[in-house]
Amino acid sequence: MNHDILGGDGMAEKDIMEKALEAYDDVFADIMNNLMFHGRQRVKEEELEQGRERSFYTGEKKIREQERDTSKYWKHNNIRIAYVGIENETEPEEGMPFRVIGYDGAAYRDQIRTSVNEDGTILKKMTRYPVITLVLYFGYKRHWDRAKSIHEVLGDELDEELKPFVSDYRIHVFEIAYLTDEQLAGFKSDFRFVADYFVQKRRTGTYVGSHEKVRHIREVLQLLSVLAEEDRFRQVAEETKDAKDGKEINTMCEVLDQIEARGEARGEARGEGRMLQLVQALIEVGRIDDIRRASVDPDYLADLYEEFGIEYPDVEFDD
Repeated sequence: MNHDILGGDGMAEKDIMEKALEAYDDVFADIMNNLMFHGRQRVKEEELEQGRERSFYTGEKKIREQERDTSKYWKHNNIRIAYVGIENETEPEEGMPFRVIGYDGAAYRDQIRTSVNEDGTILKKMTRYPVITLVLYFGYKRHWDRAKSIHEVLGDELDEELKPFVSDYRIHVFEIAYLTDEQLAGFKSDFRFVADYFVQKRRTGTYVGSHEKVRHIREVLQLLSVLAEEDRFRQVAEETKDAKDGKEINTMCEVLDQIEARGEARGEARGEGRMLQLVQALIEVGRIDDIRRASVDPDYLADLYEEFGIEYPDVEFDD
């Protein structure tokens, strides 16, 4: 997902919320195993090490910074097997191959650095390892319909005679909302709750929570709040920080119950506020009898709201 690194505190907080879940080694390894190795448990969480997510490049005569969403080194016996980055996208992005090649190129460039003595002799040569970027697309209303390679981005602007000399760098896009039931079941970590949300939204337009216990509940809700642009997940996530007396939220079912309870409370508060507004309006014009009648006649109450231009209270749960 695009980031404004020089942005305000709100953007910085959003970045942190987006990265928190995938930064866990168990979640990162799970994503690799299910999407890259078709469910085979090749990557162990203890083999992962935090990657360097920020790199720099020169653009328009200025030093600019680029930042991956999440990245890890995959190591075995202290040898780096690969460097893997994850990018989260909620909308198809036309220039994504350009962005990914920038990230990957910076990681490869790190591998040509060497330590050199004053006399020019090489002290240490960097280990070589592949760089991989996984693009996780969470859109559920349409497929990823943008370019997946450099050639596709350039399109008709790429001269046919030049084409053989232009490396066609391709990106790996995984459409999370379009995963099969088998692929969804392949997730063993909390990422399955995130994937399940988007699969359900694509298939039915609604979401039914699971009774399974969520290990990293706050981070799951933070990621969903960013990717689904649903602030109610963030609000429940904040409430989990102060949960006491065994009342903490552990399942997505409990999350939905909490959201619905909050919605009903807001609806009731709105209703009470609008009722008070109507009563005050009636008192001002001396229509005390109308207050008594409205208290026992719902239809007349609705007519009064319309007469005084007050929105009828809606205590239903907001979608």
